[in-house]
Amino acid sequence: MAITASMVAELRAKTDAPMMECKKALTEADGDMAKAEELLRVKLGTKAGKAASRVTAEGVVASFIEGKTGALIEVNCETDFVTKNDSFLALANAAAKLVAQGNPASLEALGALAYSQDGFGPTLEDVRKGLIGKIGENMSFRRFKRYSDGGQVTGYLHGTRIGVLVEFDGEEVPAKDTAMHIAAMKPVALTSADVPADLIEKERSVATAKAAESGKPADIAAKMIEGSVQKYLKEVSLFNQPFVKNDKQTVEQMLKAAGTTVKGFTLYVVGEGIEKKVDDFAAEVAAQVAAAKGA
Repeated sequence: MAITASMVAELRAKTDAPMMECKKALTEADGDMAKAEELLRVKLGTKAGKAASRVTAEGVVASFIEGKTGALIEVNCETDFVTKNDSFLALANAAAKLVAQGNPASLEALGALAYSQDGFGPTLEDVRKGLIGKIGENMSFRRFKRYSDGGQVTGYLHGTRIGVLVEFDGEEVPAKDTAMHIAAMKPVALTSADVPADLIEKERSVATAKAAESGKPADIAAKMIEGSVQKYLKEVSLFNQPFVKNDKQTVEQMLKAAGTTVKGFTLYVVGEGIEKKVDDFAAEVAAQVAAAKGA
């Protein structure tokens, strides 16, 4: 597979790795972006694992909490300019409220709920379509989460790009502190046992490749791999993380001391996991010139 300048630029933007290293990794991975990123992580360490914090799609996260019911929603748009538009923000906040009060089973069901705004309606989907025409930019509801299982709910919004909901029993202050901690430290699960298997396997494969490169004997390499995986599990599980307001204790210890139990959480970062096409005009022209010469 031909490795283009724009592919190299995309991998460099994701990893901060040197340009030639990016090209080598893409060549070795035969153009597979995810595989190339993993190869760079093995070679350059965790510096190359910045993709998760580098979100490209625009939009906002909105929340709504009423009593023991809470909702969190991500609404996407094309440019940062629209995220500050009053009509777009009103749509996002209304959608969060509709998720909480209407309990839709899907994004389609959410769109069918009754809502009017800016002269558009009678459903949320009609308002979305109307605003696309009015603002001149595509917008979509990406995902939502609703809590109403009897536990208390609190949340934290960091601007409009990061949103957290926490379901808990006990005191609200430590639960809200936990929500702020989640926004800052971005855990993937409550405990080590809850970390998704695919994430563990990915970490194990990186650790295995690093151990192989070290040239250590098999028994030592196996211990290195297991050590890396255990370290990763502690780093990404909420209860094991050092609490941001007092790193002398873990989040679990802080909650226990406060007599509060966190039962679950949802963290949304705008655009996380969305691949947004970046038009690299110079690279495109270069590619066309090269193609013309080869013709």
